[in-house]
Amino acid sequence: MSPFTTADSVFGIIVGAPQAWGLGLQAPGSSIEAGIFDFHLVLLAVICGVVFLVMALLIYVTIRYNRHRNPVPATTTHNLQLEIVWTVVPCLIVLGIAWLSFPLLYRIDRMPEPDLTLKVTGHQWYWSYGYPDRNNIAFDSQAIWNVPDITDADAAAAVKEASAHWLIKAEPLRLLEVDNRVVLPVGKVIRVQITGTDVLHSWFVQSLGINRMAVEGRLNEVWFTIDHPGLYHGQCSMICGTGHGYMPIVIEAVPPDQFEAWAAAQKKEAAS
Repeated sequence: MSPFTTADSVFGIIVGAPQAWGLGLQAPGSSIEAGIFDFHLVLLAVICGVVFLVMALLIYVTIRYNRHRNPVPATTTHNLQLEIVWTVVPCLIVLGIAWLSFPLLYRIDRMPEPDLTLKVTGHQWYWSYGYPDRNNIAFDSQAIWNVPDITDADAAAAVKEASAHWLIKAEPLRLLEVDNRVVLPVGKVIRVQITGTDVLHSWFVQSLGINRMAVEGRLNEVWFTIDHPGLYHGQCSMICGTGHGYMPIVIEAVPPDQFEAWAAAQKKEAAS
């Protein structure tokens, strides 16, 4: 039996991670994702309502106007009132969806004054991170499970070596763990600048509501504020080649004082 656990058995520690047989979105870890989550529930209700209405109409028409119950078809070709209804009602639904979505899109697009900048660079097939306003701290983040045939023993050895500097101690999730995790403070406005060095990648952390392309020669920006301490897992969501499945993202969200202590330790380590 593999010694590595799955997300559902340690969900008390890991805030943002996929769960086995999960049907909904991951638990929101930021206010942006909370807005996306609520909007998703509204859309789900609208979609289900439309599906059930159309299905009921189809069943009614099938039963009421089949050849046995209605042997002589009506000769009516137009119904003005009905055509107005089936034009106006979908328009009202779309307007309602727009009324809910536009404020959310505006909020996502308008970045407040950032407290911290994180530079993300996508490579084939790993991520590089930098903190320009924290003494240019920089490191690469490689997947623990970075090849298809890695054994549990090899992975356990890599986890043992990497976990020495993890701030949040938790069982690693198979295929979703990295050697160097991103460390970010809770409650701060974080600006993420994303770029690439080769093919297209995408930095995707669902529980934080983040998904931006990493494009060579282009700098994309996004922002978020993490509401709860814990681990947040993500992956590259752009099919970028044979190593696409080995580009996980792990964020350790910690209190601001713990983050500053980590940044000072990284500066001291780099100087030595």
